[in-house]
Amino acid sequence: MRTRVKICGITRPEDAHAAVSAGADAIGLVFYAPSPRAVTPSQARQIVDVLPPFVTVVGLFVDATKEFVEQTLSDVCLDLLQFHGNESASECARYKKPFLKAIRVRQDTNLLQCCLDFRDAQALLFDAYSDAAVGGTGQTFDWSLIPQRLPKPIILAGGLSAENVTSAIKQVRPYAVDVSGGVEASKGIKDAARIAAFMHAVEQARN
Repeated sequence: MRTRVKICGITRPEDAHAAVSAGADAIGLVFYAPSPRAVTPSQARQIVDVLPPFVTVVGLFVDATKEFVEQTLSDVCLDLLQFHGNESASECARYKKPFLKAIRVRQDTNLLQCCLDFRDAQALLFDAYSDAAVGGTGQTFDWSLIPQRLPKPIILAGGLSAENVTSAIKQVRPYAVDVSGGVEASKGIKDAARIAAFMHAVEQARN
């Protein structure tokens, strides 16, 4: 099965265009003010406006209030919600929108239990745990911690780049991979050449 790709932390229309032109299936918009990749609703609308059909727009939230998420949904056309904080399963599901739940993986994380806890999620996104930030750290984690068979589709994130994504896919066999820093010139600014190299490396995993 083809591995899907989400390019996260898009902040400019030209970066969205580069991602889609290279073959990305989804883009991620960060609605979390402390992130260097955060966008305002106005910026988000400009990005969404340049997207062709059949590209999934994912909105990322971190322990946001119900009012903030609902207002963002009113302001921006989002296809999928991604919750990257300590949100409960009921908090993720209350917007009646398809959602992903990010799990920051540590040695003792019970990933099977996470699948059961978030049974209504479209997929679980596995990212590296860090005390410093909730995501976008550029750190990988021990992929062998992921069981071979889980009852949910897996999206692999955390420190992925053109240099390691081929081996990551071959080892984990995720439904999709999620990259941000690994295709950037600087935080929040994507590099079209790095995006193209990443997409080529994803394709190489099929060979």
